[in-house]
Amino acid sequence: MTGLLDAHIHLWELDRIELPWFRPELGLPEAVRLGDLAAAASALASATDPGPLAGAIAVQAGGSRAEALWLTGMRETLLAGAVVQFDPEDAEGWAVSLVGSAARGIRVAVPGRRADLADVAGLDEACARVGAADGVVEFLVRAEQLEAVAVVAARHPRTRFVLCHLGLGAGDPDAAWERGLRAVAASANAAAKVSGIVTAGDPDGTRLRKIVDTAVDAFGIHRLLFGSDWPMSARVAPYPELVGRVAAALPPLSGGEAAAFWGGTARELYRL
Repeated sequence: MTGLLDAHIHLWELDRIELPWFRPELGLPEAVRLGDLAAAASALASATDPGPLAGAIAVQAGGSRAEALWLTGMRETLLAGAVVQFDPEDAEGWAVSLVGSAARGIRVAVPGRRADLADVAGLDEACARVGAADGVVEFLVRAEQLEAVAVVAARHPRTRFVLCHLGLGAGDPDAAWERGLRAVAASANAAAKVSGIVTAGDPDGTRLRKIVDTAVDAFGIHRLLFGSDWPMSARVAPYPELVGRVAAALPPLSGGEAAAFWGGTARELYRL
C-alpha cells in the first residue's frame, strides 16, 4: 500500500452500535462509513504530497465489546487496520486479547483519570501483553497526564506507544504541554499522531504551526504520523482542506520524510 494512510479515523452506525457520548447537538451523522470517507477524500490531488487516500486506521469510537467486534470484523480495502478501546474495568481483558489477530492495538482513552494515571487499573499488564503481541498502545490523554505517559513508555521499552492528538487536541500549547510532550518523546519507543489539532479558531494557522514545530523538534519527523480525526474534523474543515492545512504547517520535508509522515511511519508502527 502506497499513498496517504490516515492513522486516525472513526466509524460508526448507530443502528448497529451504541455510543454513549453521541448527542444530536454535536452535529455528527448517525452513520459514518468507509464509503463516506472515500467520498470526503476524493478531491485530494494525486500529483502532490500526500497524494490520494490509500487507507485508514479506524480507532474505536466507543468502548463496547460489540462495537469492537463489529469494527474488527470489517473487510474493506480502505480499512488498513483497527484499534480497539481499552477498558480499565474489564478484568477479562477482552480488548487486549484482540491484538495480534483482529486488532492492531488498543487505545487507552483516560483524559478524565488522575494526572499520574495511578487509577487506571491493569495498565501495566495491558502494555506488556500488547507489546508481546507486537501491537501498539495508543494514549488519549490531557496535557497534565503526558509525564505519566512518559513514565509508562519508559517502563515498557519493548512496547510501541502512540500519542493521539499530540496530547493536546484543541487545548492551549503552553509550556506545561511542551514539557510533557518532550518527556514522552524522550522514549525511543514513543511516537505521536498529528491529529485532532486543527481548529476553527486558527484561520491563519499560527497555532497549528507552533504545535507542529514543537512536535517535529521533540520527536523528529520520522516518529510523527498524520491522522485526520475524521469525521470529527469535518466540523472544522473538509478533508482536503484539513490535509492542506497540516501540510502547510510542516517544515520543508525531503521525499523520504514526507513518505514517512503521510503513511510510512504508520505502516511500520502498526505492521501494515
